Amino acid sequence: MQQIEVYGTAWCPQVKEVLARLDGAGAPYRYHDIDTDKKAAKAVYRLQRGTRRVPTLVLPDGTVLVEPTDDQLRDHLTATPGPGQEGETE
Repeated sequence: MQQIEVYGTAWCPQVKEVLARLDGAGAPYRYHDIDTDKKAAKAVYRLQRGTRRVPTLVLPDGTVLVEPTDDQLRDHLTATPGPGQEGETE
């Protein structure tokens, strides 16, 4: 699995929850704090067409999730093949 780009802020509890879920799932990600990284803040504005909501995730397939629910995040994590699973079927 390629890494997920996660945009958030250090003070947002939902960002902390999403990061904990990604860690628990062993999903590779790169975190960008939009309060301290101007390029990341601009990316969020661009992805959301002028708004700034976090967490914002960009999945390897290009899917953008803004403030995902637990169910949305779980569904996307289970639908994305993990390392060594690409192309496998059950």
